[in-house]
Order: sequence, then structure tokens, then C-alpha cells
Amino acid sequence: MTATIDYGNLMHQAMRGLIQKVLEDVRDTGLPGEHHFFITFDTQHPDVEIADWLSDRYPGEMTVVMQHWFDNLTVTDEGFAITLNFGDAPEPLYIPYDAIKTFVDPSVEFGLRFETQESEDDEEDDAPQVVEDIAEIAEIAEPEKKEADVVSLDSFRKT
Repeated sequence: MTATIDYGNLMHQAMRGLIQKVLEDVRDTGLPGEHHFFITFDTQHPDVEIADWLSDRYPGEMTVVMQHWFDNLTVTDEGFAITLNFGDAPEPLYIPYDAIKTFVDPSVEFGLRFETQESEDDEEDDAPQVVEDIAEIAEIAEPEKKEADVVSLDSFRKT
């Protein structure tokens, strides 16, 4: 019996832990400076809680923006709840971390993309990716998204 280390799953846990920590800091102290987030999530995830009209309008995925106005941010180990404004209509949302597809902070050109491709042989297909072209996954109006380039973590190390 050969046991292997599931690096893809470990990376998902670590990166979702990073998102949780960032959201906890925002809950406690607010968004610092120019920071803001584009969060794309799977609206069909069984634990997502959004208004029926939103799930009807966004039947596959939805991108929300945390920037100027948000309220009731609650952060747990499984996900977060937040009230956002949709055309002057505040709506509560619950988004589990497992439903997140991308998390982007364009103010500092940081972004994560969680890939969930099905593959029998390639365990790294499920690894989250740090992306180089933040505008690519942060562009809400762009209906067709291109594949992002993977950035080596070595490029972030200080020498």
C-alpha cells in the first residue's frame, strides 16, 4: 500500500485559511487603505445561502465586491456571512470557503484561483494558483475568462 501526501488538498486548506484570516482582520478593523476584494463563488454549492433572485440571476457563479459598503460580516471556520448592497437593496449572503473560486485584492495585485478540475492522474490540478494577471480574474464585466499564468512563489521571496 502506497500512501501519498495530498498536496492539493493541503494547499486548499492553507489558502482558505489565509482568506479566513484576512476576513477576520477586516471584521475586526475594517478594510485598510485601498484594499477591496472580488470574490467569485459557486452559487450552486449546497451550503451557499443567497436570495432566490440572485441564484436565478447567477445560476453558476457570482462575483461580489467587498469595498465601500458592507455590513454584518461574520467569519467562521467554514465560511463567512455578509450583507452587501445590490442596487440599494441590502442582501445577506453566506459563502462557505469551499464554494470560493477566486479571491482577488486588486489594490495589491494579489489573487487566488481554486481549480477543481477532475483528473485521475494529475493530483496538482486541484491546487490553488496564485495568479499573475489579477485584472483577468477581477474583471466582473468580462463574460469570457482566459486562463491565468501561474506565478512561482520564488518571485515573492526577498533576497
